[in-house]
Amino acid sequence: MQLVEEVVSMKDEVAEWRRTLHADPELLFDVHNTAAFVADKLKSFGCDEVVTGIGRTGVVGIIHGRPGGNGPAIGLRADMDALPINEITGVPWASRTPGKMHACGHDGHTAMLLGAARHLAATRNFTGSVAVIFQPAEEGGGGGREMVNDGMMDRFGITKVFGMHNLPGLPVGEFAICKGPIMAATDIFDVTITGRGGHAAMPHQTVDPIVAASAIVTALQSIASRNADPLASLVVSVTKFIAGSAYNVIPDKVEMAGTVRTLSPEMRDMAETRIGEIVRSVAAAHGAEGTFNYIRNYPVTFNHADETDFAADIAESVAGSGKVERKQPPTMGGEDFSFMLEARPGAFIFMGNGDTASLHHPAYDFNDDAIPVGVSYWVKLAEKALAA
Repeated sequence: MQLVEEVVSMKDEVAEWRRTLHADPELLFDVHNTAAFVADKLKSFGCDEVVTGIGRTGVVGIIHGRPGGNGPAIGLRADMDALPINEITGVPWASRTPGKMHACGHDGHTAMLLGAARHLAATRNFTGSVAVIFQPAEEGGGGGREMVNDGMMDRFGITKVFGMHNLPGLPVGEFAICKGPIMAATDIFDVTITGRGGHAAMPHQTVDPIVAASAIVTALQSIASRNADPLASLVVSVTKFIAGSAYNVIPDKVEMAGTVRTLSPEMRDMAETRIGEIVRSVAAAHGAEGTFNYIRNYPVTFNHADETDFAADIAESVAGSGKVERKQPPTMGGEDFSFMLEARPGAFIFMGNGDTASLHHPAYDFNDDAIPVGVSYWVKLAEKALAA
């Protein structure tokens, strides 16, 4: 690996920042302590601007390059929020708040971008400006959308934007990326099946919504197997099924919910249409009524071609030849950096976290050995993108 020498020397300090954040996890937009920590650090580094409250609780630091140099601004993004999970790592820096933990490594992402901001503010070996973006509410709240809707891109003149996420199972010091879709659109749906309840011993006098709903669950599986191109990616999962309260009573209604994951607009449109058709028609075939509500959540995280090549080249300059997978298979997980990639060209890359517990697992912890790799990637990317 060819790490930035000054970055290697700050590893322990950045790790301490990371562990401080890990011990105090905050959810969604309620990241006030984390945002304050970030803003204080950025101010101490000498950033030219530190703006809080972007997208409700986001923070943006602006670092200008060489004096007198004109150039574009690029955005580097990290996420700040944690997850509603009880931590079981047992590490000294474990969460001090029951029911909350940094189970996705956002503490590491934030600390690494802070490390990069410190180095870039001290050296300013570039022309133009770097916007370091610290985003709230990635884990389901759409903080990326809120920051974009708050005018962040235009306000700071951001022309390109880049994101990074750790990946357990990928060795430390390696990267993975691909052009086009790298993470899925993550939609959700709610279904209500209304029948006519009654005595369980007299089903002929009822319209059993459980039978109708069960048939709907089975029929929904045909969307992927019989409506989608076999070479396309589509997941339809029913994850909630709420019905009844007694052994001898057929209820009046069933409530269901689930998620849809797709990698293309065509699959997304088709899935929404077919769910509605199946819910209504299968319910009607059982004499019941079916209604549904489909909510489009995060869009596809789509890497732009030129920026993907650029990011992969930067990663290779850090990790070395053969350590960057440039055709990483997309994951059906979601990421609201997608909103920033809809607003500006850019790329999202995975960085190895080593042999650790998986993301969103109560035993997960960010691997501090990855810190110099991630910080070096950010520094080299900024300096290369904004080279004189």
